Amino acid sequence: MPSEKPILFPAHTDQLMTTYKAIRGMVDILPAATPLWQSMETTALEVLASYGYEEIRLPVIESTGLFARSIGEVTDIVEKEMYSFNDRNDDSMTLRPEGTAGCVRAVVQHNLATTPQRLWYMGPMFRYERPQKGRQRQFHQIGVEAFGVATPDQDAELIALSRQLWRRLGVDDALTLEVNSIGSASDRARYREALVAYLSDRREALDIDSQRRLQTNPLRILDSKSPDTQEILDAAPALRDYLDSESREEFDQLLAYLEALDIPYRINPRLVRGLDYYNKSVFEWTTNALGAQGTVCGGGRYDSLVEIFGGKPMPAAGFAVGLERLILLMQALEITVSSPADLYVIAADEGTYRHTLPRMDALRRQFPDLNIVQHLGGGSFKSQFKRADKSGASWALVYGETEVTNNQVTLKPLRSEAAQRTIGDAELTAFLADFLAETQRA
Repeated sequence: MPSEKPILFPAHTDQLMTTYKAIRGMVDILPAATPLWQSMETTALEVLASYGYEEIRLPVIESTGLFARSIGEVTDIVEKEMYSFNDRNDDSMTLRPEGTAGCVRAVVQHNLATTPQRLWYMGPMFRYERPQKGRQRQFHQIGVEAFGVATPDQDAELIALSRQLWRRLGVDDALTLEVNSIGSASDRARYREALVAYLSDRREALDIDSQRRLQTNPLRILDSKSPDTQEILDAAPALRDYLDSESREEFDQLLAYLEALDIPYRINPRLVRGLDYYNKSVFEWTTNALGAQGTVCGGGRYDSLVEIFGGKPMPAAGFAVGLERLILLMQALEITVSSPADLYVIAADEGTYRHTLPRMDALRRQFPDLNIVQHLGGGSFKSQFKRADKSGASWALVYGETEVTNNQVTLKPLRSEAAQRTIGDAELTAFLADFLAETQRA
């Protein structure tokens, strides 16, 4: 008997068609918002290129074991937040909850770790979390990863790069850099023992999540959002007292670089980051403008991850920017971007529209920086002018019977007090060249 196949499309009903909605926590980014996203992404690409970072494009789905191995099996992400499923070969797959693991996997798989690498990627990540402002189940990140440099100048460059992005986007004054050193694996093992001993005597006073983490991932308790737990931590052993001399010296050197770069910072001794692969210097850029979801960017050093994935030992460091939160911050600061049409083309009838087609096609080739919108669907001049005004265009190019007969076009200003005038087709090129030059000067 043939195997049964799942029903991919239920029977059509009008009622069913009206109830389709985006999955909770996975939101649509509508055309009104995309100009700000595009502007932010373009600026980020320019900054990354200026520092010599190259793009790598990675799969959205990876083997589940990849994330359990790198992020840590007892982290919240692996225990509670990953979208995992078995494929038709019964292999466990996961929608990526973060990008570093996949990037390191690619570096090892394709033998890129033989020389220093500066890489970046951008795209959606997935975590099953309670949706709220600035925290979605599908969210977007720009990840920046650097391989092959063990010294703190690499950490400093990553922080300087991120700050350059904030400056270019106009959000620099709203962000604060927090830094810390979590030392080596042996440093953390000694500190973990002391922290667990201290907190075990106060277990009942900890919040529920911290009680669970006490036996699984006690360093994450430092990042607890519970005021009562934070009060208990005030007298806890300090991680900095357990750092070896190498970690201390490298952290001091990083701070010296930040001071040379005139980048203000705050040492946050409870900053540990939520992923097991970090070591030594870690950092976050935070803001008070977004309420509880105040971390816009976070990263640090992860020197052992390449070796864990089967590559030769290679130091590495990186960071990720939460793009939804960055956009929210830009909106909170009233940073706006729009991409209105420059020209709106109006034609009297179908024959006139056919007359305009080759002309507009040629103008778009000649002036690729101009946004030329052609009215479609016919309609009266009055209705077309309403659409032209709504488009935000500066000028309407109007074609009627007279213009077609005489190879002319009427220029009607939509945003200024300039005079309406009719010119020949040959003069239109000069007019558009002047208009473009004026626009670019502005």
